[in-house]
Amino acid sequence: MKRLAGRQVVVAGLFSAKAPDPTAQLEHLAGRVRAGQGTVVGQVLQRRGVSRSRRPGGAQRMEYPLSEKTLLGSGKVEELAALCRTTGADLVLFWNPLTAPQRETLEALTGVDVRDAASLGLD
Repeated sequence: MKRLAGRQVVVAGLFSAKAPDPTAQLEHLAGRVRAGQGTVVGQVLQRRGVSRSRRPGGAQRMEYPLSEKTLLGSGKVEELAALCRTTGADLVLFWNPLTAPQRETLEALTGVDVRDAASLGLD
């Protein structure tokens, strides 16, 4: 938890439309950040399976990332990067597990350190 002390953190996550209360899950993660002496400066919530698309088959893909490279959709990645810039965040902490390539891509796009909750022992 010392790794969070003094950090300006954006918490983020991708949740299936089947998840009962994703906002509460992100708030739980934010509470863990605060307990570790970090400051939560923003939240980004991406929902999977909540769309107006008429294409069939979305329900079968709800547990998969929207993008293999970033986990999130491109619009959410842009929103995340803008939030990092405007808030002075120096860490994005994901609820979801991230692969090394996803983490590296997100770091390049946001300009800040990106980790997942499991890597910091917050899961």
